[in-house]
Amino acid sequence: MDKPLHPFTDGMPNLSEAHFELPTRAHLQVAQPFTHAPRFLLLYGSLRERSFSRFLTYEAARLLEAMGGEVRIFHADGLPLPDDTTADHPKVQELRNLSLWSEGHVWVSPERHGNLTGVMKSQIDWLPLSEGSVRPTQGRTLAIMQVSGGSQSFNAVNSLRLLGRWMRMITIPNQSSVPMAYKEFDDAGRMRPGPLYERVVDVCEELMKFTLLTRERAGYLVDRYSERKERGSDRLKAVAADIGFEKRPR
Repeated sequence: MDKPLHPFTDGMPNLSEAHFELPTRAHLQVAQPFTHAPRFLLLYGSLRERSFSRFLTYEAARLLEAMGGEVRIFHADGLPLPDDTTADHPKVQELRNLSLWSEGHVWVSPERHGNLTGVMKSQIDWLPLSEGSVRPTQGRTLAIMQVSGGSQSFNAVNSLRLLGRWMRMITIPNQSSVPMAYKEFDDAGRMRPGPLYERVVDVCEELMKFTLLTRERAGYLVDRYSERKERGSDRLKAVAADIGFEKRPR
């Protein structure tokens, strides 16, 4: 292995020292801890009357409330397809406002044709990466779960994990996949006891822990060197010149 005998001494000429920050423990200290209950938004990916993804979402909601969380569940009935209308549609505004209110999410999708459903994807697609200077999902924790009609699969949760990363969320390591969901819920829609239910408890417990750990620190954890440079006055002037709003100096 090519390892130098001494520390590098040739500097970092490509680094902007004005925007470079050294991560420290001090930055992770919380001066004023939040006093309100952790806030969770739960989304599920089905409009069926007897929806196992909705039943699983309700189980997660019960668990998070029992752990001290405050829960809101978004129902996607009436939500238009992405780009089929403008973002001022009442259901779109409801979804975005709930995401801004939240500190953590739970996404639960059925598996259809080997992946998450269009209902689930539409909800995520209506959440923008940024809206003005605000990112409705950035820094929020995320737990992912799926239900399947057949044998156990992880296709939907794998796709949800990818989407969570793309939405700049802190997606927890644990996840739940419930196979043959019609066997796992009783006539009242309650999940039967057993290892699959215990896994759901594990997921909710882990989500609560990660949320308590990160919610006051989320802004610092997702702060990026490249974006600090983008916000710098020199970079803003350069961008303005590139698009014709400011003349470059000669």
